[in-house]
Amino acid sequence: MDSVEILADAATLALYTTDASNYRHVPKGVVLPRSVDEVIAAVGACREAGLPVIARGGGTSVAGNSCGPGVVIDTSRHLGGVLGLDPEARTARVEPGTVLDHLQALAAPHGLRFGPDPSTHSRCTIGGMIGNNACGSHSVAYGRTVDVVRELDVLLYDGTRLTVGPTSPSEVDARAARPGTEGRVFSELRALVRDNLALLRTELSSFSRRVSGYGLEHLLPENGFDVAKALVGSEGTCVTVLGATVSLAEVPKRKVLAVLGFESDIAAADAVPSILPWSPLTVEGVDADLVALLEPGRADGLPPGGAWLFVEMEDPDQARGLIDGLRGALTGSVLLDDAAAQKRLWRIREEGAGLATRLAGGEEAWPGWEDAAVPPARLGAYLREFKQLMREYGRKSVVYGHYGEGCLHLRLDFDLLSPQGIAGFRSFLEEAADLVAAHGGSLSGEHGDGQARSELLSRMYSPEMIALFARFKGIFDPAGMMNPGILVNPRPVDADLRVRRAPLELEDVTALAYPEDQGSFGQAMRRCVGVGKCRNTTGAGVMCPSYRATREEKHSTRGRAHLLAEMVNGELITDGWRSEEVAEALDLCLSCKGCLSDCPVDVDMATYKAEFLHQHHKGRLRPASHYSMGWLPVWLRAASLAPKLANTMSRRFSGLLKKLGGIAPERDLPTFAPTPFTRRRTDLKRWATGSRRVVLWPDSFNNYLTPDVLDAAAEVLTAAGYDVVLPDRGVCCGLTWVSTGQLDVAKNVLRRTLSVLEPYLRAGYQVAGLEPSCTALFRGDLAALLPGDPVAELLAERTRTFAELVEDSPLEFRSLDVEALSQVHCHQHAVLGFGADEAAMRAAGVHNSTMDSGCCGLAGNFGFERGHYDVSVACAEDRMLPAIRAAAEGTEVVADGFSCRTQIEQLDGRRALHLAELLRRALPDWRDG
Repeated sequence: MDSVEILADAATLALYTTDASNYRHVPKGVVLPRSVDEVIAAVGACREAGLPVIARGGGTSVAGNSCGPGVVIDTSRHLGGVLGLDPEARTARVEPGTVLDHLQALAAPHGLRFGPDPSTHSRCTIGGMIGNNACGSHSVAYGRTVDVVRELDVLLYDGTRLTVGPTSPSEVDARAARPGTEGRVFSELRALVRDNLALLRTELSSFSRRVSGYGLEHLLPENGFDVAKALVGSEGTCVTVLGATVSLAEVPKRKVLAVLGFESDIAAADAVPSILPWSPLTVEGVDADLVALLEPGRADGLPPGGAWLFVEMEDPDQARGLIDGLRGALTGSVLLDDAAAQKRLWRIREEGAGLATRLAGGEEAWPGWEDAAVPPARLGAYLREFKQLMREYGRKSVVYGHYGEGCLHLRLDFDLLSPQGIAGFRSFLEEAADLVAAHGGSLSGEHGDGQARSELLSRMYSPEMIALFARFKGIFDPAGMMNPGILVNPRPVDADLRVRRAPLELEDVTALAYPEDQGSFGQAMRRCVGVGKCRNTTGAGVMCPSYRATREEKHSTRGRAHLLAEMVNGELITDGWRSEEVAEALDLCLSCKGCLSDCPVDVDMATYKAEFLHQHHKGRLRPASHYSMGWLPVWLRAASLAPKLANTMSRRFSGLLKKLGGIAPERDLPTFAPTPFTRRRTDLKRWATGSRRVVLWPDSFNNYLTPDVLDAAAEVLTAAGYDVVLPDRGVCCGLTWVSTGQLDVAKNVLRRTLSVLEPYLRAGYQVAGLEPSCTALFRGDLAALLPGDPVAELLAERTRTFAELVEDSPLEFRSLDVEALSQVHCHQHAVLGFGADEAAMRAAGVHNSTMDSGCCGLAGNFGFERGHYDVSVACAEDRMLPAIRAAAEGTEVVADGFSCRTQIEQLDGRRALHLAELLRRALPDWRDG
């Protein structure tokens, strides 16, 4: 038997204090097992020490059933894999930590899929889905997890290992006759059923979304005495799942999506009974309040309405018939056959759990009444009464969810910070539970009960059934050590809440303004609710490059957010801004800002890192890289006085310079240009006379290292009809000081820059940005650095990307007729957008493919810092470099970011172009050389 290490350091415990719920428990330890034997050893160690066991998958539970005061066994880190897939039998054998999307990817070539598909499919695990009896958007067609589980390999707290599934009467008798725990378990299960046949048959309804409580109906003789199915949804309170055999479903050969608009969410709910007879694959809903939280343009394609149902069907003619049949109830409809268009609208629904945590007015909203369900025929009536209940309590929420099965997701603006608010929270939940029960529904429709609902089960079930649940748990876990306080002998719903205010010693000293969080660092720390999209290791987006490289929780956006939240709490992380645990986790944050755009709740870890570094190093000696690369604009300006000598010294003493500067020895130092752009184009330091006046921003990277980019931009913008000038004095955006947390210096640099730019801005000039990180700072971070400064606000308003200016001009290009592959800078992805760039390339006859390649891995100073090289390369090798290597010969690589171009050249040897350099070639009178 393998030995196992139980981690109990403060940082690891802090990472696992919560999940995606409102609850917080400091675990006794954490185990990251690499094998089933290590899981068995971990449970054995807990048994010897008398410690509870808390099973955990992706940690995306919103009910608080994967955090608790015991030893957390996280199978998602190492114990995930598909052990076998039988296309003929349509089954798969999986380990508990298998991510759902990984199983789907292996099943897809066979025309198969795992039926249930929660919105967290990119990071939730099969083991977690079994624990919660997860459902998802396609459960109308494919059912719940319990409907696809064939067999489970499980471990009891006493060390007994069982394989369970459907059991014939003779097999039940045979197993009941065996010695030891197995015989006792089957004997007691047989007696439980025999003694309570009438109760099991009458009280446990056949309603498809009855997830609350235990699934004891599966033990009935007519249901095959299926012990595996009875354990699905037991939330780790009975056994630890070691493996599972599951059924797979056939993928429809064609799918169309009917998007139906309704006047309101209630009108949409009323329509559901008329939709279900058409045998849809999904009936999902979102309301106008949720859509209002989207970024501009994200809701394009939705028909008019105050709420929408997404109805997926196999037959387009059937979908048209459905639309015709509902015509009188609809405010509009669209029918989508294109997979990309369907995926774009589906993303609105999938990100609901994150989007809903901030309401349109900026109020914080929380789970708590997350996924109650009622029979679909009762959905409209239930929603009317529930909204009346919200009005009585003065609460607000967006409404979205699985309308086709009567399961709604709501995040309400509960006050969880004051005693009065918490009392109101409890009272509301009690009345809401009574309302659901009155409609024949289930307190949980897919996420399990956890701490959020277990105490309320007595409002849904009779005392006899509650006693039966306790008896069932006791059969498997007589010591009560499996996820205690959940389902049986529950902890109060209003205890152990994780929501805290930041102490004044943290809140009052912050250097940044947090305009999106009402000026509060503490409120910003409450943004992350744990949905874990940052743990996605496949598919689209930038977030989170360091997690994709290391697969460690502390290197995910969520992990870092949890550590910062624990710094605020002060129980585990006790030294505040001086915390080495937080510093270590943030060290591998690339400050890419991918989370700002890709995280559904807009967590901005780059900003939090800058604040932390500022406070952490205040009054202390900083790392060498903060002086070498944080002050890079100063060194570049100094080197420009004698660039030839600087290049000679850089080559001759590169090893010493890198050692002194905290620079990775594997990196090549950049070569200084013979003459900076600002020095060789002094003719541009003038006042413009034309009507379309533009200040060309001479960022330090392009000015001192690649001035030809600025040359190209000036040429293209002039051809586009702009009167291009340069600032009359030196300027800098302060980015390098921001990224290294030297915020006081950054602010001073910016104030000086604003004093230089103010006359131009007052005169109506626009500012043309070529380096995406500088441009994004002006359009984004400037408000946090210099809040309320009218010149800063004017600069943010007037700053345009090079491509945006080109797009707004009458310039006509000649066709280049070339293939191109574009790497989008992370800050451009997060703040600026890339649509104008793509439009400009189309206008120039560039056949561009924009890579969904994530962060290049260099990320400004990050990839140059000592100790970061391996992670930097891993980020580049994740998607970007393989895509570049696979490109056809002659394909141009386009990358506006200096970091991106540098990474590509240093790791692949290919010179990437700035968009300005490419578009210069498309000018009508351009000649090479």
